[in-house]
Amino acid sequence: MDNPNFIDYVKILFRSGKGGAGSVHFYRAKYIPKGGPDGGDGGRGGHIILKANPQMWTLLHLKYRKHIFAENGQGGMGQNMTGKQGADQVIEVPVGTIARDPETGEVLAELMEPGQEVILFFGGRGGLGNNYFKTAVNQAPRYAQPGEEGIEQWVILELKVLADVGLVGFPNAGKSTLLSVLSAAKPEIADYPFTTLTPKLGIVSYRDNRSFVMADIPGIIEGASEGRGLGLRFLRHIERNSLLLFMVSGEAKDIRKEYDILLGELEKHNPELLTKQRLLAITKADLLDEELEEMLSQDLPDIPYTFISSHTQKNLDILKDMIWRKLEKGG
Repeated sequence: MDNPNFIDYVKILFRSGKGGAGSVHFYRAKYIPKGGPDGGDGGRGGHIILKANPQMWTLLHLKYRKHIFAENGQGGMGQNMTGKQGADQVIEVPVGTIARDPETGEVLAELMEPGQEVILFFGGRGGLGNNYFKTAVNQAPRYAQPGEEGIEQWVILELKVLADVGLVGFPNAGKSTLLSVLSAAKPEIADYPFTTLTPKLGIVSYRDNRSFVMADIPGIIEGASEGRGLGLRFLRHIERNSLLLFMVSGEAKDIRKEYDILLGELEKHNPELLTKQRLLAITKADLLDEELEEMLSQDLPDIPYTFISSHTQKNLDILKDMIWRKLEKGG
């Protein structure tokens, strides 16, 4: 039921490289048995760098990499030669990846732009060679700096799906069906809770060769913001969406109540989600007649809404028009 190739959460121990030690060395030549100090500096250690790759959609390639270490810098050498710097470790991740401290929850880096690079941990600086410490009163220093230690730390990488429209609804609200009808995405569809266990993205074609990206966020349940079910893992994906399309089944006993519950879960998770633009689609409208629709409309939330049916494609063009107008307004 779940897609094992969609990995949106990994925990990795990173370590940037240690700087190379400075050299203690003195110049020696055939006729200069006691030359001055010429110890070079150590090379810096390798950085840990995150790079956003727009061709990636998952953290699957990092699932089994529990330790990622950059190379240490080499020590300095005689003749004032600086040691070679350690090779950087460049880790490619999908756009929308967050690096977080697992202990404090602090965000260490956010990669939201294609090609963006962030140095997560700097490599240690190389130590200074003894040539650096030569003075008028100490012309033959016999000491140099050690290299600076690298940084070792566990980091959580988590992926937030980037999409224009996020579908929000309880399990079986018809989100997967709508996405499959509007786009070429092929989400798994079945009539039981939590059919969608990973976010699915689909590109929806619009007029004049325009398009927008829609994400089917896995169904949430009441209590998701407290960690019930799989709620917290799923709610974070909604944070990156420009527009939230709430979907409630026309078979629901109380459409407004279901909408309020969904809205409440989002507010508990992150109150800023309430500032996003919202639309409401009442699904499975092929089961409703005009009289029933009119009756239900008397007690709906005060946001733009429409009754739709993915099976008969009822009002899907109207829905796309509503979405496009909101995206243009929010852009």
